[in-house]
Amino acid sequence: MVLVFLITFYPFFYLLVVSFNKGMDTALGGVYFWPRAFTLENYSTFLNDPDWIKAFFVSAARTVVGAALGLFVTSLVAYGLSARQLLFKKFYYMLFIVGMYVSGGLIPYYVVLRQLHLLNTFYVFVIPTMLNIFFLIIAVSFFRDLPPEMEESAKIDGASEWTIFNRIILPVSKPLLATMALFLGVSQWNSWLDSAYFVSSDNLRTLTFRMIEIINKGNIPLDSRSAEYASQVAQVTPFSLQVTAMVIAVAPIICVYPFLQKYFVKGTTIGAVKG
Repeated sequence: MVLVFLITFYPFFYLLVVSFNKGMDTALGGVYFWPRAFTLENYSTFLNDPDWIKAFFVSAARTVVGAALGLFVTSLVAYGLSARQLLFKKFYYMLFIVGMYVSGGLIPYYVVLRQLHLLNTFYVFVIPTMLNIFFLIIAVSFFRDLPPEMEESAKIDGASEWTIFNRIILPVSKPLLATMALFLGVSQWNSWLDSAYFVSSDNLRTLTFRMIEIINKGNIPLDSRSAEYASQVAQVTPFSLQVTAMVIAVAPIICVYPFLQKYFVKGTTIGAVKG
């Protein structure tokens, strides 16, 4: 287990070390466990580049909005499908299952987004992902296992369906909601294909797209400003800038996970086969 931990942990630790080391010094090799020439210039270059900062806020906004909408819509639809008296329940299930396993392809999907006027807008990041069918099926199973007496007693007291869902169902579903929020948030944060295919404005480029862009360019700087700055200070290199962007991209997920860990452990067992 120690060996597995070291193998999986060291690459992330190495990225952190390199991000705090001078880029030109890193290029000489020999930096493994701690910064040999400590510097903050890599982070200074990143934070002083408006394109990176703009991409960071776009990624943060789509993560918060996308995860919130996905969590709300998916849980709301799942609650409706979990109703025991729902008519045509099997038909609805068939539609969702077919939609999960069968895709129309990238071109029809692009045409649909264009007809909905979502291309080159922020909404293309959050609206198509509002309903996650995988978590929909899990949530339906979770809601069905809740004691029906809770809903019945609330209805006797005159509560509406929305009140039951908002005041009773959601508070007792924290493990499920935390797990869904974590996965949906990570998916939104790491997504870059929609930024590459469905967005042409530089103001809507995400952080992961910028990272992929600079990695694909290899040793070519992201733009002329970064190249000029690197030549002046002789400390920042394209590789050190790449590593810094990776560290900044991973940091929010690492910071959020400990707060959701206790719910995440419970939520991963939802839908398991019961003996």
